[in-house]
Amino acid sequence: MSSRERSRRVDALILRHQRWGEADRLLTIFTKENGKLRVIAKGARKTTSRKAGHLEPFMRSTLQLAQGRDLWIITQADTINAFLPIRENLQIMGTASYVIELLDKFTYEDGSNPQLYKLAVETLERLSAADPVFVILRFYEMRLLDLMGYRPQLFQCVSCQEDIQAEEQYISALVGGVICPRCAHKYEDVRKISVAALKYLRHFQRSAYKEALAATPVEGVIQEVERIMQWYLTYLLERAINSQIFLQQIRKDPHE
Repeated sequence: MSSRERSRRVDALILRHQRWGEADRLLTIFTKENGKLRVIAKGARKTTSRKAGHLEPFMRSTLQLAQGRDLWIITQADTINAFLPIRENLQIMGTASYVIELLDKFTYEDGSNPQLYKLAVETLERLSAADPVFVILRFYEMRLLDLMGYRPQLFQCVSCQEDIQAEEQYISALVGGVICPRCAHKYEDVRKISVAALKYLRHFQRSAYKEALAATPVEGVIQEVERIMQWYLTYLLERAINSQIFLQQIRKDPHE
């Protein structure tokens, strides 16, 4: 093994960590260079550890890694962005946890995805800047689906391929998109979707972030779009999204 293969320097988001042995931590990270990795931070649970403060969930840090017997070992860590404004508000921190959980659950340790890394970093930066949470999350979800190969079809009926008209439609997670009223009876999982909700889903799918910020839906549409996206994502993941459940418990105002 060459010296280059024995060590690497990565730009990483910390997704989660757990106890490992007596004083170490096992971290799951998502890196710009190598995608998702599991790494060991030796001594990170000791109060004297210099690395621990750079390895908290949804921090962005530069990590120096050395090849261990089975896993990479963190030999040095430096914070790039701690996203401190996120940690000052429980609801925003829960929202950041949701962003990170989706990134974690939709990915495997199977190679780099720099576009996905950039999307996640930019989303945490937007949360830190106090942009509208509804816009941040819906834009993130749509781009995540695109990058992971789950882009929903929103402009033609998935079944008959006819253009969707400006009337109440249906949506199916099973076949990945909108179903017209004439075809809705073919699918057991269809849910109704209003003209307004579909309009905003399309808006987030085809707009750059600056254009996405123009979205100002009424409260009822905000709730409908969120319900649809949670149902759709949960179906794809085949498991509950824990941070979304937490957010629902602490949320006082959907606009916060």
